[in-house]
Amino acid sequence: MPTAANEKPLPSPCVHICALNEQDICIGCRRHAQEIQAWPSLTNPERQQVLAACRQRAQAQRL
Repeated sequence: MPTAANEKPLPSPCVHICALNEQDICIGCRRHAQEIQAWPSLTNPERQQVLAACRQRAQAQRL
């Protein structure tokens, strides 16, 4: 479902360090390959969920 007409889409978290690890997770932005592919068609709430998952992945890697 596209974002509402009056809602600005959240920008991509891409940091231009694009390489997937063994789990198909980008080492730069921490998105799964499927999340990267789906990003253009996600709604802002869905994008927020992806961003939250990315933060959790980054946090887990730091531990």
